[in-house]
Order: sequence, then C-alpha cells, then structure tokens
Amino acid sequence: MMYTDADERALYQRMGDALAASGRKIVFSLCQYGRVDVWKWGPAVGGNLWRTSGDISDRWESMERIGFSQDPLAPYAGPGHWNDPDMLEIGNGGMTDTEYRTHMSLWSMLAAPLIAGNDVRDMTPAIREILMNREVIAIDQDKLGKQATRTSKFGDTEIWTRPLAGGDVAVGLFNRGPDSSSITVNWRETGFSKNPAGARDLWQHSDLKLTGATYTAKVPSHGVVLLRVKK
Repeated sequence: MMYTDADERALYQRMGDALAASGRKIVFSLCQYGRVDVWKWGPAVGGNLWRTSGDISDRWESMERIGFSQDPLAPYAGPGHWNDPDMLEIGNGGMTDTEYRTHMSLWSMLAAPLIAGNDVRDMTPAIREILMNREVIAIDQDKLGKQATRTSKFGDTEIWTRPLAGGDVAVGLFNRGPDSSSITVNWRETGFSKNPAGARDLWQHSDLKLTGATYTAKVPSHGVVLLRVKK
C-alpha cells in the first residue's frame, strides 16, 4: 500500500503511540527524508530525530550540499529531538581526510546523530582518530542541545557558532572553496560581548592564547578549524 505526504503525520503518530504504550524507553527515528516539514511536528508524534534531507553519498558535493543547508532548521533542535542530516560517510573512501574532518565537525556543530556509515572493523588510524575525537564528540553531545547557526559568510568561507552548556561557545571556520584561505573571526560580530580569553583547537588538541578583537586561521580547501572558545 502506498501513502501520500498527507498521510505521514498520522502514520508516524500511530507508531509513536505504540512505542509509548510499550512502557519501554525507545528512540524513535522518523525517516521520511525531510518531507512535509517533519521538524515542525516530529516531537508531537513522539519522534526523537528526523531526517532532514534525501540520502547522503560519499562525495564532497553531497555532504556539502546537505550539511551547509541546515541553518534554517536550528530552532527545531533541542534535547530529545534532533535534526538528522543522514549518517556519516567518514572512512568510505570517497572524500579526503580533510573533507572527513569537515564532515565530522559540521555534523557535531549541528547536534546531529553521529551514525558511523563505514566498516568500523577496518579503519585507518586517521579515520579512527576522526571518528573517535572525544573533544569534537563532546560538542555534538553537549547537553544544552543547541544547534549551530551560520553567523557569517564571505565567498567560499563560513563561520558557524554553537552555544554550549557552561558558557563556552563552539566556533567552526569552514572553507568550502578550492584553495586554502585565511578566515578571520571578529568576536563582537560573532556574538561575543567581549573578547574571549582563550580557546582550544579541537583537531590540533592545543590551547590557543587569544589576543585582541579578532582571530585568524589558515584553513585548507574543503577544511575546517574547530574551536571551543571561553566566552
């Protein structure tokens, strides 16, 4: 039997009611590819996460198109209900390690479910380090549950920010272009009321001493610098 878009909310409600009646704690994932604005009614039918796009593939163009289009959906994410831009393709061989770090960083900034889509029995050390970077995972799993938003865009470069529990802020400097680029964060323009005292580079695992009203990083093509900043 085939169903139309108009049927979907009622059908997911039936499943949500059945799961609730089971008396067990069950994560309910709504997989209908972002149709009929599922993020607006997903929580009401008992959903914990919902796909916001069609299927991802292991290509930069696919990951970039899906990941960087999630900004308008930030208001619908929060503890217990999450936007799901599809699984991680990290380690499947279609992108570079630099692009996979961007993939992991962006999904973590989006508070997205981190569902490994590779064969975890056979990973290179570099892929293992990307998928098991505890500092980046901590951004994704932050209990405040806020999804990042795009705070600035200039050409092929973008800055995204995400407030974290305890007052820290995650800041992602993304370079979507074909060449390396210097990206400058102006702290006041990024939502900081004063210049932060310091930050940590989550891929280099190193603390930064910030000075002044701006910070500049050299970001490779299709790459990212991901910071945890003390507000």
